[in-house]
Amino acid sequence: MSFDDDDDLAEIREGDLNRRRILLGGGVLVVAAAGAASLWGLQRTKAGGGARDELVVAYDGTSSSRFGLDPHNSGFAPLNRVMRSIYDNLTVLLPDQSVGPWLAESWEVSPDRTRYDFKLRHGVKFHDGTVFDAAALKANFDRLVGPNTVLYSRRSLGPYLSSEVIAADRLRVTLKRPFTPFLRNLSMTKLSIVSPTAVKKGGKLYAQKPVGTGPFRFIGVTPGAEIRLERNPDYRWAPSTAAHAGPAKLQKLTFKNVPEESTRVAVLRSGQAHVADLIPPQDLLGLKKDPAIRVLEKELLNTNYSLALNATRAPWNDPDIRLAVKLSLDINTIVRVVYLGTLPRAWSALSPSMFGSAEKILTDSWTYDLARAKEILTQKGWVPGPDGIRIKDGKRLTIDFLDAQGNREKRLDVVQFARRQLAASGIDLTVDSVSTGIWMNRIRSGDYDMTGGASFDSDPDILRSFYSPAARSAFASMRVVDPQLIAWLDAAAEEGDEAKRAEFYHQVQRRIDQQVYAIPIYVLIYNLATASQVKGVTLDAHGFPEFHGAWLEAA
Repeated sequence: MSFDDDDDLAEIREGDLNRRRILLGGGVLVVAAAGAASLWGLQRTKAGGGARDELVVAYDGTSSSRFGLDPHNSGFAPLNRVMRSIYDNLTVLLPDQSVGPWLAESWEVSPDRTRYDFKLRHGVKFHDGTVFDAAALKANFDRLVGPNTVLYSRRSLGPYLSSEVIAADRLRVTLKRPFTPFLRNLSMTKLSIVSPTAVKKGGKLYAQKPVGTGPFRFIGVTPGAEIRLERNPDYRWAPSTAAHAGPAKLQKLTFKNVPEESTRVAVLRSGQAHVADLIPPQDLLGLKKDPAIRVLEKELLNTNYSLALNATRAPWNDPDIRLAVKLSLDINTIVRVVYLGTLPRAWSALSPSMFGSAEKILTDSWTYDLARAKEILTQKGWVPGPDGIRIKDGKRLTIDFLDAQGNREKRLDVVQFARRQLAASGIDLTVDSVSTGIWMNRIRSGDYDMTGGASFDSDPDILRSFYSPAARSAFASMRVVDPQLIAWLDAAAEEGDEAKRAEFYHQVQRRIDQQVYAIPIYVLIYNLATASQVKGVTLDAHGFPEFHGAWLEAA
């Protein structure tokens, strides 16, 4: 089946153009024309050679109901981008994906790789005045493995056993067995360091009043509308990757929730925001050519966004039927038309820059083959019905796609495109949009045919949270029980030799591809667009924005 790219593109863009209003927290933000007075009241004043007041970021917050700035209990990427400015980590991920010191000044690892002795920085304090020391760090580890922390944070500590305060500035962490991702995982926002005093005081409401040691401290939120941060004047402990170790140059940092992508572009152009993220493809190329705009891009360390059939549910428990679905999808066309060349097509489970990715190995490993897809389905007894949809034993071949994310990163555009392609094979795909809670319950119970997803992470061990029942996250969409896959993943987690470890992950990704446990679609290149007067904004090695070194040039 062929598609007219112009018609497909027009359909995808429909509704994206000429929108000038968005509902934010019960109020309506009206987008002014470029050059008009800002409705958000952005002011600039000189201070020390540059502006040191407020930077406004229009970000894709998507869902106000998911607000909560507790890093140990949030796998929601937009909020983790906010938390990067509030919290620090024990280690920092360096550009080459090795690990450097941050709140941990140094560490020693025992010969059997089960004991880590951390020496901590002196003089570090949380925003509430609590001293960061070994006791505070132990409280963080104890919290992370406690019953009130979500599994995807607990699993990041691997086979954690215990921690012991050796001195005020020294903590010993003991693991049950070697866990190679340990130091790398400690650099993720999911394992950021929180104030134990604030946690005890806030209880279940801690996520509404977060306290870290980062360059900005939380001062308020308007649910669904904005998150307000201010400069931490005591900050002196930035990692080696930062432009400077001292306090942020900005006085205030405000994140405005603007889920409508065309509105994010409009408020950036009109001056109502200084920064906007996840610029849509139809605007990205134009902004790159605009001298008044600067665009930053970086691949997010991530499991590539993939479509996954429920391999425990008939007929998708048949690998041949899963293969027929895969061969029915012309992913090159989907990615080209939906993302207009701004994102690459994905081939493997892991993003290309992540250690252990098999992207280069699997590139061009299969091709779109509609004839072969139809042949497989016919051989399996699925024959075309009166309306073209295949039938077997009186049952139509229908895929119920379970969704809770909306069109974030244009994912529903991808699914709608896939729906049209699958129809050519005689497969009817329907989209069932539900709340996050319902989505999770149905994923756990296996009550779905297909869903899609991705997960940011720093290490390929993230695949265990999808494919190993013992480590599977509540957000994991792959319902797979494959002993060989589990054995490779468990061995890779303990392997100390980098080359051997990488080969384990290559084998894992080959098997995922061959068994069609997941169908990778695109590689996410996270982007930020900033006004020309914004200086010093960077993207870290994970692909998350950093505003510690940012400032506004005086007009």
